[in-house]
Amino acid sequence: MSLNTAHADHGVLIHAGEGIILFSDNVTVEFYGNDTAEFKGVKTGRMYLTTHRMIYNSKSNSDTMRSFSFPFIALQDVTVEQPMFSANYIKGKVRAQPNGNFIGEVKFKLTFKSGGAIEFGQAMLKAAHLASRHMAPGATPPPYSPPTGPWYAAPPPAYAPPPQGYYGWVPPYNAFPDQPPPNSVFVSDNPPPYPGVSGATYPAGAGFSGGPSPSPADAKAAEAAQSAYYDPNRPQTAYVPPPYNDQPPTYQESTSKKDN
Repeated sequence: MSLNTAHADHGVLIHAGEGIILFSDNVTVEFYGNDTAEFKGVKTGRMYLTTHRMIYNSKSNSDTMRSFSFPFIALQDVTVEQPMFSANYIKGKVRAQPNGNFIGEVKFKLTFKSGGAIEFGQAMLKAAHLASRHMAPGATPPPYSPPTGPWYAAPPPAYAPPPQGYYGWVPPYNAFPDQPPPNSVFVSDNPPPYPGVSGATYPAGAGFSGGPSPSPADAKAAEAAQSAYYDPNRPQTAYVPPPYNDQPPTYQESTSKKDN
């Protein structure tokens, strides 16, 4: 995983070929077992389940943790807890990516204040299982590399996963019907450095594989899933927005930027 690498402006920054599956606007995150300053305190923000990872984005520009990336390849011991007298939550552990702005590992607890922890957790575990078909057992998280080119604002609707789901699995869209706010989803030209639910979108590396060749129907589903610009109401339309001239924020910029 990596710290403060998955945000741009006031939104989320995803890879080329990465799609948003589920979105929740009201989540708290707590971290344990790591002394990095950014992990201290209860965090409140948005949680995204994508085809390759979970992403947390803070709602406050003044928080030193603006974003946090949970790649499926880095997750361990994830469970969905259902206590008798308090809200359900997801807990687990995530290993650091080299160059990911922290070292070692950290435990986490995700609480969905508007409900849906069970559905989100089960969906995340299913997506991680699909992605694991393209990873060798025990594969380590690859180093984090910042985007090398421009990033783009995805025009509405940026949150449009395929209604037919992924390889026979339909995520719980009814439990998370909301979309990310307008002009809050951005995408870089960099492909994901680790496989997702549809395999790898780059040449296979150590510990990874591209997976079996999909059928024509699966290929269409994967193409839709991997596009941040797919509109199910206009399936023949491809949105190609102009690139931003600015680069994504550096780690130092992201941690020093304050609310206006």
